[in-house]
Amino acid sequence: MNIPKIHEEEYRFCLILWEHEPVSAADLARLCADELGWKRTTTYTVIKRLGERGVLVNEKGTVTSLVSKDDAQSYEIDELVEKKFEGSLPAFLAAFTKRQDVSEDTLDALQAMIDRARGERK
Repeated sequence: MNIPKIHEEEYRFCLILWEHEPVSAADLARLCADELGWKRTTTYTVIKRLGERGVLVNEKGTVTSLVSKDDAQSYEIDELVEKKFEGSLPAFLAAFTKRQDVSEDTLDALQAMIDRARGERK
């Protein structure tokens, strides 16, 4: 699936959309005013721009995402790993864990993901 690029400010908007969808454009404008400090016109511009790029759809004033939060996050991580770590997931994890205090719970969750990935290959 080809995920359109969602820029940082647009991503903050999408977080609001994902939490409230389906949501009326008017309600979304109010939420963006409250949470992002945006003017109504800014919200409508972002709705239009993201609609043109296939991130969301605005049908009869009701806004719904076409790209899930999980898909957007996965795309961003893939792009980050490719650009900054030459596509190496181990290099990314090494850099991440070098500066982070990783809890036992987090290590257990990571190990469970590795075990699941290994099980899916068999």
